[in-house]
Amino acid sequence: MDSTLTHIEPGGDTVLRDDARREASQAMDPRSPVMRFSADEPLAMDSGARLGPFQIAYQTAGTLNADRSNAVLICHALTGDQHFAHPHPVTAKPGWWETLVGPGKPVDTDRYFVVCSNVIGSCMGSTGPASLDPATGRPYGLDFPLVTIRDMVRAQAMLLDRLGVTDLFLCIGGSMGGMQVLQWASLFPERVFAAMPIATGPRHSAQNIAFHEVGRQAIMADPAWEEGRYLEAGTRPSKGLGVARMGAHITYLSEPALHRKFGRRLQNRAAPTFSFNADFQIESYLRHQGLSFVERFDANAYLYLTRAMDYFDLAEDHGGVLANAFRGSKTRFCVMSFTSDWLFPTADSRAIVHALNAVAAPVAFVEVESDKGHDAFLLDEPAMFSAARGFIDAAARARGL
Repeated sequence: MDSTLTHIEPGGDTVLRDDARREASQAMDPRSPVMRFSADEPLAMDSGARLGPFQIAYQTAGTLNADRSNAVLICHALTGDQHFAHPHPVTAKPGWWETLVGPGKPVDTDRYFVVCSNVIGSCMGSTGPASLDPATGRPYGLDFPLVTIRDMVRAQAMLLDRLGVTDLFLCIGGSMGGMQVLQWASLFPERVFAAMPIATGPRHSAQNIAFHEVGRQAIMADPAWEEGRYLEAGTRPSKGLGVARMGAHITYLSEPALHRKFGRRLQNRAAPTFSFNADFQIESYLRHQGLSFVERFDANAYLYLTRAMDYFDLAEDHGGVLANAFRGSKTRFCVMSFTSDWLFPTADSRAIVHALNAVAAPVAFVEVESDKGHDAFLLDEPAMFSAARGFIDAAARARGL
């Protein structure tokens, strides 16, 4: 029998095919430290599930000081991971936030102990739908419980407890990472001295949910998705996931940025081909984005994490009043937005600021002039770096660091 095929053991149990086992292994055995929690210490999830055993993959930089007061938690965005300042083990690209984090940078790893974990439900080493279910020995697939932003934060808190970090000097992140920052400040206000949510909002809008649903339907319409059991079937919904990524990537950019970079220029040709080939540079770029994404990300994880963002509504969790999420908080906030971000427009950040003002929480607000769209927080934006450095340095002085 071909060892790459799924087969049935005499006892009736399905054996995972070899290539699926390798892919599941990548989700369970990443090239980064892993913290494992036993079945006796499960993660209590909003869905009512108790996930255990489970693991969290993470990376650190810098050194925790003697009084453990200099810890920084970086929260990653939807398709990010724990490799914030380390080469990515799959793509070999630099860490995704090396523009902001490192020696001498605003988040200075010579001064601070920086931690970033892969969120629960993802696919770079923290337990998620591509991980093996210990009850069956097969990938969870859609048997994995639905994840919320609050679940991600609870898991991060468990990791920090294990690392001996009782409280955070700073919690910082953009987009879905910014949602986690807000959730941290609301759920564990006594553990967060300073918080910096960037390019995010207090809830996901109907428009954002709609974009995510289009992406999820593209994945689930791919015949290779196999009702979420593609790892066992030896298939991969690459076309569906690639289309989902292409659609989402458009929302991360802006029309001025797209026009400046691509315009209506043709791709390696002098005239249209009168076909459905990638005649335009923007078409070629989006196809490349889709193809490169499927090499490093799991399709089911994409379903789960987009759903977690959709469910996020901090005001709804507090009686419909956003200010109640921060009542009594002593955390210092710096809320940052970008003028050309139409995925999380400045109005979303202003709503956060107004809620913080309503409960007299200390807050600074920065709107960065940029035409780079939502992804500006990942790019070389001097105004962002300057504002971040100013806020972090002021918070460090107040902390006595």
